[in-house]
Amino acid sequence: MTATLAAPEPCDLLVRARAALVLDAEGTVLSDVALAITGNRITHIGPAAETARLFAPRQTVGSPHHLLMPGLVNTHNHTPLMVVRGMVEDVGFAPAYTPGIPQGDMLSEEEAFLLARLGAYEMLRFGSTTVVDFYRHPMALAAAAHEIGLRSFIGGRIMDADTSALARREWRADRDQGERTLREAMDFVAVWSGRSELITPILGPHAPDTCSPGLLRHVAEVAEVGQMILNTHLHQSPMEVEIVQARDGKRPVELMDEVGLLGPRLIAGHCIHMTESDMALFGSRGAVVAHVPVGNAAHGSVASMRALERAGARISLCTDTKSGDMFEAMRMAIAATRIRGEGFTVSSHDVLRWATHNGAAALGLEGEIGVLKVGARADLVLLDTRAPNLSPLIDGPGLVVHSASGGNVDTVVVDGAVLLEGGRPTRFDGDEVVAAAQKVARGLWERAGRTPRVSA
Repeated sequence: MTATLAAPEPCDLLVRARAALVLDAEGTVLSDVALAITGNRITHIGPAAETARLFAPRQTVGSPHHLLMPGLVNTHNHTPLMVVRGMVEDVGFAPAYTPGIPQGDMLSEEEAFLLARLGAYEMLRFGSTTVVDFYRHPMALAAAAHEIGLRSFIGGRIMDADTSALARREWRADRDQGERTLREAMDFVAVWSGRSELITPILGPHAPDTCSPGLLRHVAEVAEVGQMILNTHLHQSPMEVEIVQARDGKRPVELMDEVGLLGPRLIAGHCIHMTESDMALFGSRGAVVAHVPVGNAAHGSVASMRALERAGARISLCTDTKSGDMFEAMRMAIAATRIRGEGFTVSSHDVLRWATHNGAAALGLEGEIGVLKVGARADLVLLDTRAPNLSPLIDGPGLVVHSASGGNVDTVVVDGAVLLEGGRPTRFDGDEVVAAAQKVARGLWERAGRTPRVSA
């Protein structure tokens, strides 16, 4: 008597790959693998041939030429600042402290939207599936992220400093700006809380030197009530440390602790100019570093992630405003530890975990994203291993960190939806996104008094 084979189980998406980086704690690498997705969850992972027999998918992506990995988690960005790309890298100051450039209040809501859309598209194109983004016009940031399809944690930039005075290393309050940016941030929270599974409101107090202690304390109280994620800049520059010490008689991390912001829900970009006692305080509160290796290296200094880890800090990775390529950030992060004389204490697997698992944990999504496992949300990336820089493929983690680039990303899935396939977006016109941002950026620089040297 012939046995009857069970009918294949329906699923929404089948993903096939030559190899998969699971990015669990053990560093598991699977070969000739496929996974099934139903809705927004991974429901099966197994050998490719067996999985193909077990499931009847509505859609299939990937091939024996692809390397599969979790989507990257990019924990600190300001997407409208795409406008300054290629214009401020040689100035030496972060954009917020640089007079005469288009930013902040100079941007209309529509201009912020078009620039944020470019930033979101770039991050998606280069393999980020979850991003943290805060700046002026958070409604525009959310609209852009929603159109592109990214999983996003978004907030308004809150600050009450006169930044023209900061450029002279002086503190002067701008109370109107403080009230305006706080109101904008809170209005955004009210509108977007619970509205979308993919967009989560956060709070973005800009930095200890751009916010008064009173404003920081108020933000901390609001965040505590709502148990909200916070994103900020901390110990970014010697100037920040100098201003806070002159104004408050303490170091920036001490101020953040005193006002109630320093804790496990705080993700702090940079964390460079820290003493051992600064790092000890930061780590003792379980706070998270958003490591910015590319941008900080361009300004001549990079934080010691090993020292921060030893102090108890949690490490995540980001691109900030330099580029949306987390592969570049991973490569620079591992190089920076070696340039600092810390030897080979950070491995490729470590850096991949910073860019996936650790970012997920910082956002309260540990086990949900940043890992390939049954039950996790289907946020994943496929790299095309036929590219010359991804051959020969012998062992995945080292190849990805030391050789891959965002340009190798072929397919991106966010929450079970295929948003990029064959390097092209599936739900929006990428060429239109780029052209619209180019046009608005040109206009902003002309308004700022800078005549573009490249023709339109």
